[in-house]
Amino acid sequence: MPQRRWIPRSVLLMATALTAATLTACAGTPPASTGTAATTTSAAPTTAAPAGTLTISPSSAAQLCDMIRPELSNFRVQGPTLGRISLNAMVHDWGFRNGGINGHVLADKAMIDRVTTESCADVRTEALTALELPSLAAGLAF
Repeated sequence: MPQRRWIPRSVLLMATALTAATLTACAGTPPASTGTAATTTSAAPTTAAPAGTLTISPSSAAQLCDMIRPELSNFRVQGPTLGRISLNAMVHDWGFRNGGINGHVLADKAMIDRVTTESCADVRTEALTALELPSLAAGLAF
């Protein structure tokens, strides 16, 4: 009976990740107008900026840690395969909640390791052990 609880949670997390990915993809194209040609040209270099320049606030880092911490036991129960899906969905949910930085996360997956190492190294270590990963970045698929 306890296993029935985990399947809906996994489905919910996956649906959240897909919704976040869809919204992020849809939000990237501004409506065209005649007066925005110069603005579009100046916006392109901003988009092309390296992902490493993104600064994560301490409160955002703490939020990610607070999202991962209660899921550690679920990672252990679900196993590495389902746990990685949950981690992926959780990170994308976190990125969406923090200004839609999902694109930055995908461009620089190691950002998640840097943030969790600085903010909650113990939680990161437990997650790596439960998910059987060398780094959290390795668990992010999309």
